[in-house]
Amino acid sequence: MKIVINTRLLIKGRIDGISRFTYETIKRICVNHPEHQFYLLFDRMYDKSFIFSENVKPVIVPFQARHPFLWWFWFHSQVPRVLRALQPDVFVSTDGYSVVESPCAVVDVIHDLNFEHYPEHLPRLVRNYYKKYFPQYARCATRIATVSEFSRNDIHTLYNVPLEKIDVVYNGVSGAFQPLIEAEKKLIRQKYTNSCEYFVYAGSLHPRKNIENLFRAFAVFKEKTNSDMKMVVVGEAMFLAKSIQSVYDKHPYKKDIVFTGRVSDKDMNYLVGASYAMTYVPYFEGFGIPILEAFACGIPVITSNCTSMPEVAGEAALLCEPQDVSSIADAMIQLSQNQELYEQLRNNAKMQLERFSWDKTADLLWNCIEKSVEK
Repeated sequence: MKIVINTRLLIKGRIDGISRFTYETIKRICVNHPEHQFYLLFDRMYDKSFIFSENVKPVIVPFQARHPFLWWFWFHSQVPRVLRALQPDVFVSTDGYSVVESPCAVVDVIHDLNFEHYPEHLPRLVRNYYKKYFPQYARCATRIATVSEFSRNDIHTLYNVPLEKIDVVYNGVSGAFQPLIEAEKKLIRQKYTNSCEYFVYAGSLHPRKNIENLFRAFAVFKEKTNSDMKMVVVGEAMFLAKSIQSVYDKHPYKKDIVFTGRVSDKDMNYLVGASYAMTYVPYFEGFGIPILEAFACGIPVITSNCTSMPEVAGEAALLCEPQDVSSIADAMIQLSQNQELYEQLRNNAKMQLERFSWDKTADLLWNCIEKSVEK
């Protein structure tokens, strides 16, 4: 087969979230299927490390698609032009954006529909683009892949797409995430928290990630326990992050909150692995890779009781109501004071983690691609 894949989010040094999914699955698919030809579409000069095997040909498609107007130009003009020229068997888009007219089968990976549930968390032009075109992309695709049963049902319900057209391809976790030895944990705590234990949040600083309520819950936790525990926030600000800044500025324990910004996978492993627990409580999540990263580091997790997170966490996390500050704070208090629960969650995490791997994800996505071209 001749397969064209949208890989515009593969940018060296910026692999996380959807680009992590793209990197881990497409690399495996290209290497595991040398009998097929793959054309990877980039919107800028690519790094050579993304040419995964000899059966890969890179194609630079102008221009850098990082704005709604350029998204439209790229996916409604440029990519269809490339598809007409290459005449592939299938076009695969791993970031939800796709085409509405194609000379070949189309597999669209739609990770979640957070913008349908929380449109106010996005800039107006971005919100309008998603709400106008993502329903079209979903309905025009030959098949859809998504990362959880929750998202599968959400796409079916909101866009009236038949369930049998949607395949679940769970995310995996990077092999970079491993448990740390005590000496490594000690060094990280010395560096970031003056040797204190800490809760960690890992992910973008986006309003739907619920950082504001996490900060408020941390204040309640500190007040009720008089603990010297700190909070480390690992991630990059996005969109309306001023609301997070406002809550932080007024926080009574802001000296105990440490921001690291974006870090490498290696440093993320250190920061998560040296933490006391992961606190990851978004309002909405299509999957929640940080949950698996914590499991891989042997770290207990507090996460939300809604959308996909109970599905991903299973019996290996303490669930709370993300809209309720006291619920988050109570979970933090409980985990900090109940060592038996702490160890139970760590043990459960080892078993839950066995359900997920990037090898499994790549195989499931490949099955979806094969189904899209079945006659």
